[in-house]
Amino acid sequence: MNLRDKLRGLLVRLYARRVEGHLDHAQVPKHIGVIMDGNRRWAKASGSTTEHGHRAGAEKIEEFLGWCSETDVEVVTLWLLSTDNFDRPQEELVPLLGIIEGVVRALAADGRWRVHHVGTPDLLPSPMQNALKEAEETTAHVDGIVVNVAIGYGGRQEIADAVRSMMLDAHDRGVAMNDLAESVDVDMIGRHLYTRAQPDPDLVIRTSGEQRLSGFMLWQTAHSEYYFCEVFWPAFRKVDFLRALRDYAARHRRYGG
Repeated sequence: MNLRDKLRGLLVRLYARRVEGHLDHAQVPKHIGVIMDGNRRWAKASGSTTEHGHRAGAEKIEEFLGWCSETDVEVVTLWLLSTDNFDRPQEELVPLLGIIEGVVRALAADGRWRVHHVGTPDLLPSPMQNALKEAEETTAHVDGIVVNVAIGYGGRQEIADAVRSMMLDAHDRGVAMNDLAESVDVDMIGRHLYTRAQPDPDLVIRTSGEQRLSGFMLWQTAHSEYYFCEVFWPAFRKVDFLRALRDYAARHRRYGG
């Protein structure tokens, strides 16, 4: 590392401390959703392989959760694999699934996080399903940040699954379909989402400069604030995270008022 890079790194750390020092923890979002975008483009820009980019993105997760813990965040939803990602070539998808399974096992082994899967398990290979089940069971007692791992996740699929679950539940209770139709409301559907009993995201961060949700938590983000960051996910720094929190704290949430 040359002198210029060292000085730049020092200035970034000093700036991050300044931003953190002025951060009001009472204004910190309780639930943060993260669309971790840009692994492949980061790899291409650095002259590396796609698999290396995904591994670098996976390694960033532990660091990111550490920042969240320092700032009193209570729930984090990490979008690791969308339903659309299954259309990728097998030579990319197979290593990616292995990397994500490693992330799940590492989160469970860490001991600081309570892991919860959001997504459609049936879309996933058996080893991944087993890893998710074991992670949820072994961390159920942990009194730390709830980490939702969105794997095999699609926002439209979640709503469809919620409606299906609601209808099956009504059937099991002997409720007629016309009676169900009369009683359906927003809260009822919410009780059948993957994130049931959790607060909706206050803030959604998307890296890589893309300014769209791509179907991420369509139902839950109706009142969320969004922060779009130009940095690719593997290069996301603590100062970028703190800027997102500062930007969130400066907004006035009106909820339609």
